[in-house]
Amino acid sequence: MSLRDFLERFRPTGTPGAAVTGVPPDRAAERAAELAPALARLTAVQQEAARIRAAGREAAETIRRDAGREAEGIVVAAREQAPEVRRQAAEPAVRDALRKAEAVRAASDGTADAVRERGRAGLPSLVDDAVAQALRCATETGAAP
Repeated sequence: MSLRDFLERFRPTGTPGAAVTGVPPDRAAERAAELAPALARLTAVQQEAARIRAAGREAAETIRRDAGREAEGIVVAAREQAPEVRRQAAEPAVRDALRKAEAVRAASDGTADAVRERGRAGLPSLVDDAVAQALRCATETGAAP
């Protein structure tokens, strides 16, 4: 109760003159009586709002649960598809590596063929040199051929 309400209780209730006996009006009670119907309606609205919030929480929980299940399904599908996706992603690199390996093999085959050919071409002279050296060694040691 405010000071003003307290002082209102002592305000004269009639015209100046002889004292009038009576109980001063209770303004707080009057205000409460005036606001009671509006507050009662407000209570119903608050209850309806609480019901709507609860329904919204339930709907949100259902949506979260469904989204979680859907996400799990997506993850499972992604894990199943991962090997094929990796294979497809690696395919161009593997083809390129095989192409390069084939080029290196072809180049090395060519080099090996050239080495073999040089070896074949030089083999008779190596044999002649080896025989000549063996004969020289045999002659020096006194052995006859």
